[in-house]
Parts: sequence; C-alpha cells; structure tokens
Amino acid sequence: MMEAKELRAKSREELGDELLKLRKEQFALRMQRATGQTVKPDQFGTVRRNIARVKTVMREMSAASPKDSARRA
Repeated sequence: MMEAKELRAKSREELGDELLKLRKEQFALRMQRATGQTVKPDQFGTVRRNIARVKTVMREMSAASPKDSARRA
C-alpha cells in the first residue's frame, strides 16, 4: 500500500508514471477476472484507492503551484 507521504516526495513525472502503472494493473485485473483466472478480490479496491491517492497528490501539487507563484511575484 502506498502512503500519501511517499507520493508527495515524488515529482509530477514520477506520479504520472505511477498512475499509468496503476491503471495498467487495474486493467490486467479486470482482464483476469473476465477470463476466469483467479484474482484476489481485495486487489481491486487496493488498486482503486492507490489511483485515488496519486490523483489527489497530483491535484494538490497543481493547486499549490499558482499560489506559490503569486507569492513570489
């Protein structure tokens, strides 16, 4: 499980890569379920929550940027 603290230490590019990796994992889980392969049901929720964490941190970064630049000016 990822923690928001770990995610906040990453750059935007790293967060974008992490989001892409999680979306691919989510897709793979859906394909495994559709083809009847064994999947741990709790993984769906875990991946979904991790995606939400990454997106939240990315939104926090984009919301903080305009404020920071306004203070410097």
